[in-house]
Amino acid sequence: MAFIEWSEDLNLGFAEIDSQHHWLVDSTNALHDELHKGEPSHEEVTKLLNGLVDYTLTHFVTEELLFEWHHFPESESHTAEHQAFVRTVKVWMQRHKAGEKLDQEILEFLKAWLIQHIMKSDKAYAPFLKAKGVT
Repeated sequence: MAFIEWSEDLNLGFAEIDSQHHWLVDSTNALHDELHKGEPSHEEVTKLLNGLVDYTLTHFVTEELLFEWHHFPESESHTAEHQAFVRTVKVWMQRHKAGEKLDQEILEFLKAWLIQHIMKSDKAYAPFLKAKGVT
């Protein structure tokens, strides 16, 4: 069983964004699997964290451009959530690079943030963008 189970409830109805969310869930599951090995590879954890940050930034740009193009009124607060997430993950990356062993704390943060963000913040913008014809 995966650390985060993907379900249809996590879909927003936008193919690109749903695909990106699925990738983020899969990557968090891969990080979980690596961290739960007897001896996690420092290089693999670094690669997974870098991939999560890079892809997350790409995903956030996708959403934020849609907000800008369609004048989403809650854009500022949603973008602030994105920025806070990136800052937090970068702190964990720095701790990892300094030799600190990452544990369940980062995984629980990623899981809670992804689920909460998709189910609340992202689902809040979905009707607005759908009304603007975004698919």
